[in-house]
Amino acid sequence: MADWPYSTARWQRLRKAKLSESPLCETCERRGRKVEAQHVDHIVAIAAGGPAFPVMDGLRALCASCHSIKTNALDRAGGKGVAIKGCGVDGLPLDPDHPFLTGGDTPLEGRGAVAQRPAAHTASQLVRDWGV
Repeated sequence: MADWPYSTARWQRLRKAKLSESPLCETCERRGRKVEAQHVDHIVAIAAGGPAFPVMDGLRALCASCHSIKTNALDRAGGKGVAIKGCGVDGLPLDPDHPFLTGGDTPLEGRGAVAQRPAAHTASQLVRDWGV
């Protein structure tokens, strides 16, 4: 493909700059692990209309394992769309496209379950009940 940027000097400079800025896998870091990043991933794939040379925020530094998981889940034909399973040490979903983070439909929708958020006063009641 003539428009593929990966063999260009411009991409190599951008890749090197991203890995210098983020030397650790961004997904593994969210899991509390320190793993060296070897790949620079387009957050929005070029094939999906993303820019070939995005700004740094349009790129993600990933280890080989996380890059393969993301590519197989999202970027290849027939991918199921679940890129990263699990939650980080902060309790938030690791997948930046998870509905919880994007404000989309509840992940439980369509499975016969009804997702309900606790009442706003629940946390303060628990604190009061325990005398903390």
